[in-house]
Amino acid sequence: MNVPEHVLTMEETLEFAEQAHAGKPQLALALRLIQNTGVLTRRVVQPLEKTLRHPGFEERNRVYEVESKKLCPRVIEQALANAELHARDIDAVIYVSCTGFLMPSPTAWLINTMGFRPDTRQIPIAQLGCAAGGAAINRAHDFCTAYPGSNVLIVSCEFCSLCYQPGDDSVGSLLSDGLFGDAVAAAVVRGSGGTGMALERNASHLIPHTEDWISYAVRATGFHFRLDRRVPGTMEPLAPVLRDLATRHGWDIGNLDFYIIHAGGPRILDDLSKFLDVDQHAFRHSRATLAEYGNIASAVVLDALRRLFEEGMPAPGASGVIAGFGPGITAEMALGSWTCGTARNGTRVGQAASTPALQRDLARATTGGTTWTA
Repeated sequence: MNVPEHVLTMEETLEFAEQAHAGKPQLALALRLIQNTGVLTRRVVQPLEKTLRHPGFEERNRVYEVESKKLCPRVIEQALANAELHARDIDAVIYVSCTGFLMPSPTAWLINTMGFRPDTRQIPIAQLGCAAGGAAINRAHDFCTAYPGSNVLIVSCEFCSLCYQPGDDSVGSLLSDGLFGDAVAAAVVRGSGGTGMALERNASHLIPHTEDWISYAVRATGFHFRLDRRVPGTMEPLAPVLRDLATRHGWDIGNLDFYIIHAGGPRILDDLSKFLDVDQHAFRHSRATLAEYGNIASAVVLDALRRLFEEGMPAPGASGVIAGFGPGITAEMALGSWTCGTARNGTRVGQAASTPALQRDLARATTGGTTWTA
């Protein structure tokens, strides 16, 4: 995982919140919530003084375009290298982001500038927020299942700092100001070959009538993040959904070998530990991402998987789950087993060639990502 160069500490966050919202009755509560997020540092695409100014929606979107075009190519190149593939080997590009808007999608620019084939499918995902990382993995799995042997590139580009709104001072807005960070990540899902997580089953779930719990108010000044006070409690209804998915696959959700979970905040992980009867240590990779980078939206699951690789890969056949949560309230979930093979000859040890797998990206660029290769 790679991130922008500008570092923002929790201490700096608390200081600017106290200065900008001094005297507000909700400030004391917001400061306590920020201190309890577990976010020690974050990275942002601009220095703090620029981040805190609002030059207008047009200028912010221009910064999004400039920074995304600067930071995505290097991460993608590393992802392809780790997957032992070239741009011409990619059959679809999934681009996920909820922090800027470009049309045509950045997928068109990537295809035109990085050597992808003109017939490469473009799959932009713009409105699933933090759940989009899991959704991208699942749609890549679906694509490789429909078109055996295909390869899919996933790119996550999230510059949450460009959504900062100085005039918003609700508790939810102040909390988000201390929670979200910026990052770019890339992943490759191969239809055959590779070492990583072999995707076996995926599912989506929407909690009915919760579409206004996490949302954007789109105004002249851009995207205004809105967070309902009920959001932290959503793991109680979602935990049984995860359990049912694993049961239908013949697995026990509380007895898997690894867990790659979107860390929207510490309570999500605390509640999942309780409701799934899983030891807190199982979520160490997600917690490490949250502490070091904050909530980096769709890129969280990619970075958590990178940490799993770097810690030491699971044994072949180890079972695991990936889960992302976001607006809707939406859950995107995937189950799979660890597989060890080689990408060069297009085969995989111990897995059917039609089962897509994930590999990580060890990129160490200026803003990078995680690569899954199937």
